[in-house]
Amino acid sequence: MINRLPSREAAKKQAATLRARLHAEGHAVSHSKALELIARQHGFRDWNTLHAAIGNRVPVAWQVGDRVSGFYLGQKFEAEIVTVSRQGEGWFALSLALDEAVDVVTFDSFSAFRKRVRGTIGPDGQTVEKTSDGRPHLQLDM
Repeated sequence: MINRLPSREAAKKQAATLRARLHAEGHAVSHSKALELIARQHGFRDWNTLHAAIGNRVPVAWQVGDRVSGFYLGQKFEAEIVTVSRQGEGWFALSLALDEAVDVVTFDSFSAFRKRVRGTIGPDGQTVEKTSDGRPHLQLDM
C-alpha cells in the first residue's frame, strides 16, 4: 500500500475516535494529546509538524496498479486499483480488484460475494454514500 497522509479532517477524526476509544477503556486523554498521538502514528514528532506536512502535501493522485486497503460496506479488504478517472479536485472514480471477495449482504440466510467494487472517493478517502448505520460505502486507508 502507498503511504499517504490523511487530510486535516481525517486526522482530526482519527484523534476523536482514538480519544473516545481510550475514554471507553478508562484512559481519559485531552483532545490535544489525542492529536499528538495521531501525529506520532503517522511518523511525525507532534501535531504541528503533521499539520504543516498535510498543508504542504501534493494532493493524492490514485494510479492504476496502486495497492490500497480499507473497508467496503464495513468489511476489511486489500485490493489493486484497476481503473481511475478524475472527477474533480481531489475526487476519483476507482474500480478495485479485491484480493479476497467480500460478502455484501448482511442476511444470515443469503450471501452475495464481490471481488470487484467501484466508488467515487473524495479527498478524505471515502465515498459520500453511506450505509444505513452511517458508514461510508467505500473507505480507503489513507
